[in-house]
Amino acid sequence: MGINKQSDVAANLQIGPTSIGMVRIYVEADGVDLPLDFDPDEADEIAEELRGAAQAARAIQSGSGNVGGKGRDKGPKR
Repeated sequence: MGINKQSDVAANLQIGPTSIGMVRIYVEADGVDLPLDFDPDEADEIAEELRGAAQAARAIQSGSGNVGGKGRDKGPKR
């Protein structure tokens, strides 16, 4: 599934620190429990990418066309 493909899948998302100083993004959906752990610097990078994607989405909604963004090239630490 690509980033631009719509889906009817519903999931719960939790984000928080772990007891060992990692940041966990936890995704729970029908039959799927997916914990993704990141060191704090990686979590900051993800937060920056989320803010950039939100800014680009607002530009699309407003019609200004200022669309940008970058994909992650590092996978999660497990």
